[in-house]
Amino acid sequence: EVQLVESGGGLVQPGGSLRLSCAASGFTFSSYAMSWVRQAPGKGLEWISGISSGGSRTTYADSVRGRFTISRDNADNTLYLQMNGLKPEDTAVYYCAADRPGSQLVYDYWGQGTQVTVSS
Repeated sequence: EVQLVESGGGLVQPGGSLRLSCAASGFTFSSYAMSWVRQAPGKGLEWISGISSGGSRTTYADSVRGRFTISRDNADNTLYLQMNGLKPEDTAVYYCAADRPGSQLVYDYWGQGTQVTVSS
């Protein structure tokens, strides 16, 4: 059974930091590029960051570039998102997703999401 389980969300003050984790199982994690996608209240899905299967290439949306860092540990089947300088507009449910090979913004597997709330 394929599972992606996010953790690390919570309530943080503006300017604070959080580190999200995504534990993968049931598929060959190291073969998949991975992404973080978020959904703010009342809004659609927003891709925010991606990482290649080996971890050498990373990409970011303009909204998070310079503040968020994506990484992965293929030995531990875990994806990470380090979030610094958090803003109220970063409030959203954050999902990790496994990219469909050969496709952009199409995902084979999704996690259940973790809530991040940025508020004073």
